Amino acid sequence: MKSTLFAAALAFSATAAFAAPEKYTLDPSHSQVVFTYNHLGYSTTYGMFSGFEGQIMFDQEDPANSSVSVSMPLMSMFTGWEKREAHFMAEDFFDASEGDMVTFVSTGIEVTGENTAKITGDLAMNGITQSVVLDARLNQAMAHPMKDGQPWAGFDATTTLKRSDFGVDKFAPFVSDEVEVMISIEAGKDG
Repeated sequence: MKSTLFAAALAFSATAAFAAPEKYTLDPSHSQVVFTYNHLGYSTTYGMFSGFEGQIMFDQEDPANSSVSVSMPLMSMFTGWEKREAHFMAEDFFDASEGDMVTFVSTGIEVTGENTAKITGDLAMNGITQSVVLDARLNQAMAHPMKDGQPWAGFDATTTLKRSDFGVDKFAPFVSDEVEVMISIEAGKDG
């Protein structure tokens, strides 16, 4: 009788372990958001955010049951030219101050393939929140070979934003209103 109860308890706990999302914390050294826009038809300009914070509640058995939450300081934007970065933080664009954050919190996930999904979420920037959809792909989820086998996952995602939706439309449409966004993140399971 004891062995039957133990087996039942073990089976239940194993099932429960797979039934709920598990917390993964972003690896800031391997997570980036890269954005591009067209400059007057002459060139494509690039910028990025890195070193940001966030977590994924990852349900590998039922990805639609997962969620993601990310935040990054607006002033950590890097474009490779300090004068451009200063202009972006000035009144013409973000009128930014220390502590201003860009955040993304998922509101739903639609699985579209074996390793792909559309992640809908609220993107908050410049005091404005808009719903956006990320086309996401799970690159890999397995034990990390350099972190003592810690469960690890990597994702890429893309979307297109209109900067006018966030009140930063100076010089549009000459400087493109559309901004292409490419995201690549890694996250490790907590505990």
